[in-house]
Amino acid sequence: MAESQIGKFYPVKPRPKILSKKPSSTPESKFWRSFTTHQLSNLIFPITSIEFSPNPPHHIAATYSASLTVYNPQSFAPALRIAKFPDVAYSASFRLDGRLIAAGGESGVVQIFDVNLEKKMENPLRQLRGHGRAVHLVRYSKFDKLHLFSGGDDCVVRYWDVVSGSQVLSFDGHKDYVRCGAASPANSDFFATGSYDHTVKLWDSRVSTGGSVLEILHGNPVEDVVFLPSGGLIATAGGNSVKIWDVIGGGRLVYALESHNKTVTSICVGKFGNEVVEDEQNRLLSVSLDGYMKAFDYSALKVTHTMRYPMPLLSIAVSPDCSTRAIGTSNGVIYFGKGKKKEETLDSDAGGLMGFGSIEEPEKRVLRPTNYRYFQRGQNEKASEGDYVIKKAKKLKGAKHNKLLKKFRHGEALVAALNTTDPQEIVEVMYELVARRKLLKCVSNLDKDELGLLLRFLEKYSTMPTYSGFLLQLTNKVLQLRGGDVMDSDVLKKHVQNLKRSILEEIHIQQFLQEIQGIISPLLRIVAKR
Repeated sequence: MAESQIGKFYPVKPRPKILSKKPSSTPESKFWRSFTTHQLSNLIFPITSIEFSPNPPHHIAATYSASLTVYNPQSFAPALRIAKFPDVAYSASFRLDGRLIAAGGESGVVQIFDVNLEKKMENPLRQLRGHGRAVHLVRYSKFDKLHLFSGGDDCVVRYWDVVSGSQVLSFDGHKDYVRCGAASPANSDFFATGSYDHTVKLWDSRVSTGGSVLEILHGNPVEDVVFLPSGGLIATAGGNSVKIWDVIGGGRLVYALESHNKTVTSICVGKFGNEVVEDEQNRLLSVSLDGYMKAFDYSALKVTHTMRYPMPLLSIAVSPDCSTRAIGTSNGVIYFGKGKKKEETLDSDAGGLMGFGSIEEPEKRVLRPTNYRYFQRGQNEKASEGDYVIKKAKKLKGAKHNKLLKKFRHGEALVAALNTTDPQEIVEVMYELVARRKLLKCVSNLDKDELGLLLRFLEKYSTMPTYSGFLLQLTNKVLQLRGGDVMDSDVLKKHVQNLKRSILEEIHIQQFLQEIQGIISPLLRIVAKR
């Protein structure tokens, strides 16, 4: 009778926890996540560079240890392995027709090889000698088959004639190791190089004086440089930042992206989508030693997608048609990503040429009340289209303490909650009893065994930051109300002693943390002023 007079009863539920953000469901994030990952993990040595061939089927070249390997873009199996380097190989670069590939090395020699997967010629066609130390940069021009440029630890950038194997120009502008570079997509005579002297220099092969045309100060040792597709913007990576510069505007800084936590090791330009895309759909991809790959929309100046890998990343490349992605790590693992293709379907014209028309599946006959079988349907019969389905509400099985609270048996509800293992449920039942002004009365009516359950719970969870504010106040009330019973029982007394010990330990920890805070706070103020 009492239940029918009160309003609807709402079961006690734990307060919702703050959950981490779900992965973004934007079309772009779905596109990048749609790549099927193939892991190649038997290389052991760091992957120093990755490059895609400009021509289909866009073979993949990777340098690691003292070898250069060309992989099949479909099966990701090695198609050609060149081990003609006396030491570590760096910076593989395809010629614009994809028939030749050049690479530098720790020995200081630039070697050029024929990419003939049938003959598999491993001996170099040309060896360009001139650098005094390791060569970390080798790049072919975007439009010129006859020349390439290189840079190394001797701080010199050299421009080579591939046919004769001789040096055409030498540029001496850098003051530290030259580690990266890129050819301009707008002019075959322009190229840029990045150095550990924190600068990026643009060179013109038509200028015989050997001086740079433009100098950009990145602010950190430069790890990678890439021209954006228009040729008027250039992106530089160094430290934990990626910066975009306006080359036409005299090297003006357009935007600085600092979304990585560690050094950005490699950047490249990829396309969002498999079809022909416009400039606003190009994305700047970056990888870092923090294990993250980030896609940056430089037209909207925002990060559009982030992916996490389990190890530091050193190199990244994307095929020209954006169907394949390759990422190299410091632990000798290459993560190949293959984009999903749309399923090809036969059109009606092709079916007509084969002599077969399209076959339509016959529609299932809908039963109507005029048919005898309509009245013979069982409960397992599926509803037809247009039928009105009445779903039976599922009966939820409530917890025992919720049933007792519904019947106003507050003491039994508290004991039932204390017998569970979820502290959040127990605390929520206590909050409900506080709202009903019955908690202290329930504590007063507990027998010694039930009081032991309560003290054991308080002993275990009173010092937890999530519950300490409420449970410490409850502990004081329990000791005031049931102090005599506690003194008469050795078991209850032991619970109280353990509770006191844990509280004293927590106080000592908090005091120690306050001392540390007092030491760090002045240092943080000094750093903030700089």
